[in-house]
Amino acid sequence: MAHPLRGVYAPVITPFDRALAPDAERFTAHCHWLVSHGAGLAIFGTNSEAASLSVDERLHLTDHLLEAGVPADRLMPGTGACALSDAVTLTQHAVAQGAPGVLVLPPFFYKGVPEEGVFTYYSEIIERVGSDKLGIYLYHIPQMTQVPITMSLIERLLKRYPHTIMGAKDSSGDWSNSRAMIEAFAPSGFAVFPASESLLTASLPLGGAGCISATVNVNPAGIKALFDCWNTPEGAVLQDQADQIRKIFQAMPMIAAMKRTAAEHSGHADWARVRPPLCALDEEAASALRSALGAVGFRMEGYPR
Repeated sequence: MAHPLRGVYAPVITPFDRALAPDAERFTAHCHWLVSHGAGLAIFGTNSEAASLSVDERLHLTDHLLEAGVPADRLMPGTGACALSDAVTLTQHAVAQGAPGVLVLPPFFYKGVPEEGVFTYYSEIIERVGSDKLGIYLYHIPQMTQVPITMSLIERLLKRYPHTIMGAKDSSGDWSNSRAMIEAFAPSGFAVFPASESLLTASLPLGGAGCISATVNVNPAGIKALFDCWNTPEGAVLQDQADQIRKIFQAMPMIAAMKRTAAEHSGHADWARVRPPLCALDEEAASALRSALGAVGFRMEGYPR
């Protein structure tokens, strides 16, 4: 039986080689570094460029991670897809490989669909996977999908599948929505993960589960320290430090900015590459990013070279 997860998770950025193929070795090294700093791995999230990865690429990268010794219990793979069959394949694989949870987008091509259709999508995944080890985390990012995870949908899914629907990631950017999710569903064990560490000291006292945040990719130790110590005398300082770094990356195209930072700290220029239709940072933006991070003393300690 699945159990709700807690902690700080990175939607792991995906490195590409010159042929725009995923670089499994560099991906794995990045994941090992994140885990060593206390982070979980929400591989194939938005900041992973997951919508630009094929099913086979996701399966291969997952297998490579596990073969390289990354613990399965640190994984929360993104398994949502427009095609139900793809979502089922990815979810079955994640469960079979021992991932304790999967993060599942609603199907996002058709807009304005009725809630019944979204409910049926999640229901079909659960029924077809047919495992009591499956833990689903609903992924609410309406500005991208235009298919919201509503309170009534959560309530309905929990009523039908109370041992499978484990929580949600709220990437809406609307704190009032995250708070409503937490207040309504966290008392029963439903794990709500806001998408920014900037909300940790607001959400954790109410029963929030942590965060699934882009910038865990570059600041895992700082964000994990905040998660652990938010209610100690140093909590306010840790929150301020995390917020400073978050604001710098948030002011730029975040995926490109994080990958350029990984490139500079690893010495591997390939890290800066993104898949079309995204674009890498230009040199002017990269210089501004470098200066802003330097001004706050940003470092990626022990980053693999």
